Amino acid sequence: MEITENKEVLVTTKFDYDRASELRAFDDTKDGVKGLVDAGVTKIPLIFHFPHPLNESESDSASNSTKLSVPSIDLVGIDEDPSRRKMVVEKIREASETWGFFQVVNHGIPVSVLEDMKNGVHSFYEQDPEVKRELYTRDPLRPLVYNSNFDLYSSPAANWRDTFYCFMAPHPPKPQDLPSVCRDILLEYTKQVMKLGSVLFELLSEALGLNPNHLNDIGCNEGLLVACHCYPRCPEPELTMGATKHTDDDFFTVLLQDHIGGLQVLHENRWVDVSPVPGALVINIGDLLQSGG
Repeated sequence: MEITENKEVLVTTKFDYDRASELRAFDDTKDGVKGLVDAGVTKIPLIFHFPHPLNESESDSASNSTKLSVPSIDLVGIDEDPSRRKMVVEKIREASETWGFFQVVNHGIPVSVLEDMKNGVHSFYEQDPEVKRELYTRDPLRPLVYNSNFDLYSSPAANWRDTFYCFMAPHPPKPQDLPSVCRDILLEYTKQVMKLGSVLFELLSEALGLNPNHLNDIGCNEGLLVACHCYPRCPEPELTMGATKHTDDDFFTVLLQDHIGGLQVLHENRWVDVSPVPGALVINIGDLLQSGG
């Protein structure tokens, strides 16, 4: 196993593997997974090895993933045409019940904003390591948190992923506390997503048979966490995962994919690829909305 720390390379074999020490050594570099890739590792550290390979049934379901597709819902005209709005509400109800996921197009956020957001995230991770190390932290009270794996010390295996996140509502950070390379687009993207969130909560309220303002009135749209992930190219992708199976502990997630994709959802015991669609956003119904429904 190789871990780069500044210009030193730490080598560990399975015979003298001390997981706790290796986790600390990796975390102390403050360079994340991208730092490993930039250093040219050809073997991924043991801390990233997924403990249980795909079993046969999971492999079968993955091979059948292309036979299904997550519903795509067009939001055009929902404020002008009552009959169209009713149709969209029904599609959202059905997708939420049967999938827990759907994609939205014509959602009102300009494509230029989506592209600028992706470029801003890319610019963050392409900063000099010295700049990013200043932001690397496990203190959840910092205005912006950047690290690799929020559960690094508790999960069975680390994911091949780095993340930075910040709570943008209801109490946004001061602009000067956001990285300059993506500050402006974070603020603009937040404004746009909050507007879309209000619209989606109206449609979801109607899908639940409630007053359109119900979910907004009880404060569901007050908070927003923006999390931006980086999944660097992995030299041994068969040994690890970018994100393990999970649900989101929120009302819903608005996910902006890049052109590479990789997102899968579990539907009727099958893993289904969610192929990137230019200009589309993926909506994931979270635990809070499910538990309250």
